[in-house]
Amino acid sequence: MSSSFTTASPSVAGVTHHSADVNGTTLHYVSAGDTGSPILLVHGWPESWWAFHDVIPLLATTHRVFAVDLRGFGDSAVADGAHDLTTMAEDLHQLIAHLGVGPVHVTCQDISGGPVFAFAATHPDDVLSLTGVETTLPGYGWEMLADVRNGGSWHVGFLAAPGVAELFLSGHERTMLDWAVSAMTTVPGAVTEADLDEFARTYARPGGWLGTQELYRSSLTGGDQMRTLAGSRPLTVPVLAVDGINAPFTEQTMRQVAEDVTAVTIPDVGHFVAQEAPAAFASTVGDFIDRVDGGR
Repeated sequence: MSSSFTTASPSVAGVTHHSADVNGTTLHYVSAGDTGSPILLVHGWPESWWAFHDVIPLLATTHRVFAVDLRGFGDSAVADGAHDLTTMAEDLHQLIAHLGVGPVHVTCQDISGGPVFAFAATHPDDVLSLTGVETTLPGYGWEMLADVRNGGSWHVGFLAAPGVAELFLSGHERTMLDWAVSAMTTVPGAVTEADLDEFARTYARPGGWLGTQELYRSSLTGGDQMRTLAGSRPLTVPVLAVDGINAPFTEQTMRQVAEDVTAVTIPDVGHFVAQEAPAAFASTVGDFIDRVDGGR
């Protein structure tokens, strides 16, 4: 059974904190709402469940909502074992079994696309629909993000290099987060100082960069494995591709790995869609999920 969890996160009305011992680690997650089909929200980088703190109460009016910290992120444990995307995918499967709420509508953002797609493809009975937000997959364009010669960003290789983030960012977590937000958002003030403090708190703990390091490393090296998985198990559940500033990046990826794709661009937002436009995010995702539920 899940146990309650004490966290230093700011409180959010109606949102409760829990921990679950699954797959050799301890995951922190939050929950809200007590009616409707279940939704699982999975954050990207440099985030935690907190990326959805404004979205969760909106979705929870009509759905049971869960948001998890991936292993090595947020308040989830920095496990002794692997932190790669395949292991994180299995974490999600075991979390759904632990909660006893499956199948779920799962939403991924940014770099969590890899773990979430692998979870959905490997465990299709766990999934009602998949929403990808500003995301792509290894083997389908993700590697371009590291190609600095062709518009990629320096931070991908930096974060993937073993021990480098821990060495250079210890005590300077906010510096990295301030850069990421300034580079990737278009709505001024959408990611607040309090938000940045909350993210920095989790990265500043011992081993706080390990989840990031290993997820980036496995994403850079996992293209062949992902193409094999997607080729043998394309998604058959409805998929929503949500893009902001990088449109149509998510749509292009999802149309290669899924059979039933709806694409939406939320205008005038950057990469952190859930924080830059929480009402539009919740409305877009909620309307899609309601259509899927209505068609079942």
